[in-house]
Parts: sequence; C-alpha cells; structure tokens
Amino acid sequence: MLKLEARPQLSRFWSYGSPILALLITVVIGMALFAALGKDPVKGLLVFFWEPIRSGYALGELMVKATPLLIIALGLAVCFRSNVWNIGAEGQFVIGAIAAGYVALLADKSTGPWIVAAIIAAGVLGGMAWAAIVALLRDRFNANEILVSLMLVYVATLVLGYVVAGPLKDPMGFNFPQSKTFDAVTQIPRLMKGSRVSIGLLIALGGVAALWIFLFRTRAGFAQQVGGLAPAAARYAGFSARRAVWIALLTSGGAAGLAGALEVAGPIGQLTPYVPAGYGFAAIIVAFVGRLHPVGMVFSAILMSMFYIGGELAQSRLGLPKSLTGVFQGLLLFTLLACDTLIAYRVRRKAAPKPAPVSSLSPGTASLQVSTPLTAQPVAHATEGAL
Repeated sequence: MLKLEARPQLSRFWSYGSPILALLITVVIGMALFAALGKDPVKGLLVFFWEPIRSGYALGELMVKATPLLIIALGLAVCFRSNVWNIGAEGQFVIGAIAAGYVALLADKSTGPWIVAAIIAAGVLGGMAWAAIVALLRDRFNANEILVSLMLVYVATLVLGYVVAGPLKDPMGFNFPQSKTFDAVTQIPRLMKGSRVSIGLLIALGGVAALWIFLFRTRAGFAQQVGGLAPAAARYAGFSARRAVWIALLTSGGAAGLAGALEVAGPIGQLTPYVPAGYGFAAIIVAFVGRLHPVGMVFSAILMSMFYIGGELAQSRLGLPKSLTGVFQGLLLFTLLACDTLIAYRVRRKAAPKPAPVSSLSPGTASLQVSTPLTAQPVAHATEGAL
C-alpha cells in the first residue's frame, strides 16, 4: 500500500516538475478520450500539439491566441501573489472591449492613427473601473472578492448584450446584434504583412519584463506580496494591506481590459455578443501552470492557446465538439492540483501489519483462546434444553 508522508521542507524539484507531470497525465487521459470517442489518438494529439506550430501562419495564429491569455494572466499573477482572488477577469475583459469599441466607433475619415492609443487607454480604464467595484466592496464591506468578481462577469455580459442590441447597434446591420465594423484607422497595428499578429504581442512581452522587475526587484513589489499574504506583518513593517488590495485588483482589471481592447480592435474588428471567449477564465489556469512567474506564464499561455486552436481543428477535421477545448483545460487544471501534492508530500510504501506470533501470547491468553470454543458448547446445549 502507498501513503503520503509530509516532507521536512517543500520540494523545489516538484515545484517546477509538477506542471510537466500534469501535462503528461493530461496527454495520456486525452489519448484515452480520443480512443473512447472512436478517433485515432495519435491523430488527435497531432491536431492539438503539431498543427498549431507546423507553419509560419499557424505560429502567427498561435500568438494571436496566446497574447490575450498572457496579458490577463500577468495581471492575475499580481492578484494571486497578493492573496486577492480575482475570478472575474472575463467580465473586466468584456467591459474593456466595450469601452474600446465605443471609442473606435467615434472614428471617421478625418481621424488620425492617434486613436489607437485612445482605444487602448479606454480598454485599460474600462477594465480598471469594473475591477474597482470589487476592490471597493472588499475594502469597505469586506465582501468576498471571489463571489463579487464572478457575479460581475454575468453583469458585464448583459451589458454587452444591451449595447450591441441598442446604443451601439449597426443601423445597416440587418437587425443583427452587433456594431458596425470599425474603420481601418482604428485597427491595432500588425507586426507583419499577411499575419494577424499585432503589437499586442510586444505589449505582452513588455509586460512580462515589467512584472518580473516589479515583483522581484522593487520594494513596492515586495510590499505588495507581504500586504496580501500577511496583513499584520505588513502593518508592522509600514505596508498598507488596503493599498495591496486596490493595486492588485486595479492592475489585473487594467490588464484584462487591455486584452479586451486589443482583441476587439484587432482580430474581431467590431463589437458582437461573442466577444467573451473564455480568456479570463483560461488565464487563471495559465497563471497557475506558469507558477505565477512571468516567464513561466509565457510557456503556459502558448500551451493554452494550443488547446484553443486544437479544439477548433478537432471540430472541423475530426468531427468532435469544440467543447473538447474546455475538457483539456479542466484536465490540465485538476491534474496540476493533484500533482502539486508532491511539493509538500512524498509517496511511500506502507508496510502491511504483521500478525503477532502465537508464542508471543501469554499462557493465560492462549489457554483462553483454546478453551473458549470448548466451554461455550455445553452452555449452548444447556440453554437449548432449558427452552
């Protein structure tokens, strides 16, 4: 039998090896799932892990998917390292997209390229404003930020549905709930011709460097983490726990709003009810698979974008439902949580208990065991005779 034994100290090896083991287990379970669905497991794995990188265009599409995931995950890492659980990045993403889309719709033929900066700023401010609601309720009323941020996701989705069917609806759109297509001047600049990769990728990589410096090379980053993890120690050191909450939520909300602006003024090009793509929820997995480290989240964002593209290809080429993307994301998260047990515990073989030898028993006990069956029988017969 196997048992878990507490380690004297946390394992540094499994801190980095756990995500790799979780990915391997996810692949094995995925192969079994493909086989159960009557599909070739090898072909299924190729769709998920080879097709997204087989050509330059495929790599470009991979970067398009990875960019919003990475940007949102960078903001969430600040929250989670501060012990602030922002689960509503999806809603902040949507509000950022609405604010950016509103500014984009103001453009006309006389508008210059400067409007791109205004669109990005509007997205950031929209996401920060939506996250500020969570920060205010947490700070003033000690409301649970998990529930508040999650419920605001549904409110943001309803707001999006209202604006695309009302104030921002395209009058020439044949009554479809969507805005008009944004003018070309509002398009987020692309890095190369023939690819949809935009400057959002450079912004994301710049965010990686900025977050690394902030967390590990500045006093403010240290204060941010201490203020969230140990409020009493933070007060003793002169750090503000309230400030940590506000900085964490505003940073993550701004990052999610930035991703929404880059998405709606980039690949989408208009406001539609389908702006919510699940990036805000998937970025939570990206953050934890990347160990809340800026560099680690780069690789986990690429992996998660493979799941997105693989799910789309599995739908078109293998006839499988697109929801397979969510299945792989969930498998990766749950296997990661299971494998993280190895950080604090090691697996040991539990020795089976050995039966005590008869010779070790006391003479009185041995005679009692031998005599009990013999003495019990007359009593039984006597009872039957009495009845």
